[in-house]
Amino acid sequence: MARALQALIPHTPITGIPSFRLLRQLPSPAFSPIPNRKSNVAPCVWELHSVYRIRCIKASAKSLEGNGDGEEEKPLPVVVTSNWTKTLANVASDNFLPLALICGVLLGLANPGPGCLADKLYVSKISTFGIFVISGLTLRSDEIGAATEAWPVGLFGLASILFFTPLFSKIILMLKLQPQEFVTGLAIFCCMPTTLSSGVALTRLAGGNSALALAMTLISNLLGILIIPYSISKFIAAGVGVAIPTEQLLRSLVLTLLVPLILGKVARELSKGIADFADGNRKLLAVISAIFLSSAPWIQVSRSRSLLLMVKPEIFLVAVIMGVLLHFALFSFNALLIPSLSLITGGSKSPFAKKENTSALLLVASQKTLPVMVAVVEQLGGALGASGLLVLPCVAAHLNQIIIDSFIVSLWKQKEGSFENAKIA
Repeated sequence: MARALQALIPHTPITGIPSFRLLRQLPSPAFSPIPNRKSNVAPCVWELHSVYRIRCIKASAKSLEGNGDGEEEKPLPVVVTSNWTKTLANVASDNFLPLALICGVLLGLANPGPGCLADKLYVSKISTFGIFVISGLTLRSDEIGAATEAWPVGLFGLASILFFTPLFSKIILMLKLQPQEFVTGLAIFCCMPTTLSSGVALTRLAGGNSALALAMTLISNLLGILIIPYSISKFIAAGVGVAIPTEQLLRSLVLTLLVPLILGKVARELSKGIADFADGNRKLLAVISAIFLSSAPWIQVSRSRSLLLMVKPEIFLVAVIMGVLLHFALFSFNALLIPSLSLITGGSKSPFAKKENTSALLLVASQKTLPVMVAVVEQLGGALGASGLLVLPCVAAHLNQIIIDSFIVSLWKQKEGSFENAKIA
């Protein structure tokens, strides 16, 4: 029977690869698919398999080397991802937050309807609530200890937010611009506490001391309710009585900042599964937090679009540049004081010498909050100018500071990644 099968199989002369021809003469059971060692069918089947493999190898070699007449055959189509798409994806991933913020601004300008609807549905408060729930979920107990150890940094941050940076309002009031409400609005903006959510979110993205950022955010906003009336009366209003809705602001801050933070932290401590999920998906949670944060410019621009269209573009551009320069001035003020403070408080062992502390300080102490400013302006009742014109340049300043700092964080991360790669190499 074996001879009959061998006669039916077409044999092609094979040269150049003798090892396969020798294998069919080996009676080893390792090559036999049939348990019966005495059968002669196994070598025959192995020969058929070897011939098939050799033909495939020779066909592949021929397709690579050419057909012998000097003409190369066309290779099989291969799907290759182009370098530019990969680079574009990497850039989008590294700069997700600033891109999301810019998209929110453009969306609000193009179609304000959804943004105004989102404002009526309290999406901004829900987003802030979500950001602080995520902060509580990802807040490790050792980070709280690190924040306690960095109390000198936090103390200076609070002093900078509530006492030092409001002094810049005196410089802003020296500028002349029509309408004058633009200048007055930016001066009021200087007297505000730090942002409610973006400083914490950016600190977490930068790998900074997020617990320290949380502490400075909560304390500065709670104390700011008591200090803001004094700051505005002293530096801006020149004796004009300013009434601040203290009880309403305090309740709002507790509900949107403190409660979600506690809920997230309690959930983390009570469930090991939640803690493991938060630790294993920190990048995903950072993206969700960035999406929540991008809803703020979308809603603010949608609300202010009609006022934006009423102002001359060149005047509004000047106000935008003023807001950008203000943020750079605040950022530079805090950055220039860090080396001196580090030297005074212990040099290399100082809490000001640790990068995670200084990044939290720079990001939180250099930003000002818009929602509290809007609440304050509404209570002024037009004493310092039209409310809409007072708020409008501050909307741009609020967006600019977040976009600028998000790019700074991206640069920090890229620089840190390059350093780590060089260190590994």
